[in-house]
Amino acid sequence: MYLLGYDIGSSSIKAALVDVQTGKQLAVAQSPETELDMLAVQPGWAEQDPETWWANVCLATQKLLQSTGVDPAQIKGIGIAYQMHGLVLVDENQKVLRPSIIWCDSRAVAIGDKAAEEIGSEKCLQHLLNSPGNFTASKLKWVKDNEPALYERIHKIMLPGDYIAMRLTGEIRTTASGLSEGILWDFQENAPAALVMDYYGFDKSLLPELVGTFSLQGEVTTVAAKATGLTSGTPVNYRAGDQPNNALSLNVMEAGEVAATGGTSGVVYGVVDQPLYDPASRVNGFAHVNHSSEAPRVGILLCINGAGIQYSWIKQQMAEHGMSYPEMEKAAAAIPPGADGLRILPFGNGAERMLGNKAPGAKINNLQFNRHQRAHFYRAALEGIAFSFVYGMEILQEMGLNLQVMRVGNDNLFQSAVFSGTISNLLGSRIEVLETTGAIGAAKAAGVAVGIYSSVRQAMTDNKLVTAYEPVDRNGSYQDAYQAWRSDLEEMIL
Repeated sequence: MYLLGYDIGSSSIKAALVDVQTGKQLAVAQSPETELDMLAVQPGWAEQDPETWWANVCLATQKLLQSTGVDPAQIKGIGIAYQMHGLVLVDENQKVLRPSIIWCDSRAVAIGDKAAEEIGSEKCLQHLLNSPGNFTASKLKWVKDNEPALYERIHKIMLPGDYIAMRLTGEIRTTASGLSEGILWDFQENAPAALVMDYYGFDKSLLPELVGTFSLQGEVTTVAAKATGLTSGTPVNYRAGDQPNNALSLNVMEAGEVAATGGTSGVVYGVVDQPLYDPASRVNGFAHVNHSSEAPRVGILLCINGAGIQYSWIKQQMAEHGMSYPEMEKAAAAIPPGADGLRILPFGNGAERMLGNKAPGAKINNLQFNRHQRAHFYRAALEGIAFSFVYGMEILQEMGLNLQVMRVGNDNLFQSAVFSGTISNLLGSRIEVLETTGAIGAAKAAGVAVGIYSSVRQAMTDNKLVTAYEPVDRNGSYQDAYQAWRSDLEEMIL
């Protein structure tokens, strides 16, 4: 028997098969091989075509089945992890009405700020754990104001994972965790957020039917089976945003546990057992995958938009042709902490929540032509992202989160010893790198839903520890470099 997990990212679509008997990944497939395109019609905008996601889900599934020879009838459950905060709009025939406005799009910042002011900042925080901000609900308001004819044709709004589940099952559904990431969930009322819907003038019929995060959410249709190679009737029984799912994949389920990831964006996600919020809304609280009104589990999420995308840009624009990330890491490691004074601020991927929704752009400081070479840029780029993490984690520490131990996956920036060591040394944290991915976590979560595993704890117990980073230099060159970088940042945003 097998379990299938999808990770619907903004860079690529991943599909993974897990062997139920061993609990191990059998195989993983990715589509496309290169990164998915983002549409940026105007500065600060970011859109993707949901049909492209679906096409690549089909391709990745076909590759996975062909490479393994697995009988698709032996797949007993499907789980979906997906890029958070995106807005997908469909008509009555389940046809997409416009490209999805995705997570790093900044066009709705002013709309969310105005909503927080007029609804009341304190009321928003008490009920939503956030201000409406630049999230899904505010993006829908932008469509309502700027594309009114299209808005009138909307049958349902969805998050990216809801859309993929719809293409698989024909059912339009969502979860409380999903609505919370769109700032459409009221934690006090334990229901969709009427205060946001009413303020923005949204009809409640636009919201999909609610289902449990771990539940039978639909079955693969004949049409979807033909497109993907799956067997019709296969149950889809788990969906969650990529960051709650990443935490689940790392067995971060209870209060005091912390996960992190360094993909296109960077995230730290700590679980608390109360509806906690930041008065300045620099970080966000969302319903975790195991949240309930009786036993609250809230994920406090710090997001840095300018993370892996910045390092990818450095590779594409500055690295020698054909140079790999491991080769860049080796070159960066030969440069001392602080990169001989070269400093990079990575905020070039839209508005940054932890900076008060400012979009200051990226910046290179203190470049010296007779001193700095390519390797300095590699080191400064990794350190700039790491310093951004530390700057944000200081906010989490102010809120009372314990960051002594963080769990991360072995498939992103945390593979870099320069990056991970910088964070570990500055915060005094142990960083545990585990052999898992979001797609594997989603697959195993589907196994929890169908009763193959008794709990998430049981499903994730065999995560292999790849390596761990321990602090070795808390107060020396790392601290000096960070303080110089922080001064640059404060000068830029004040």
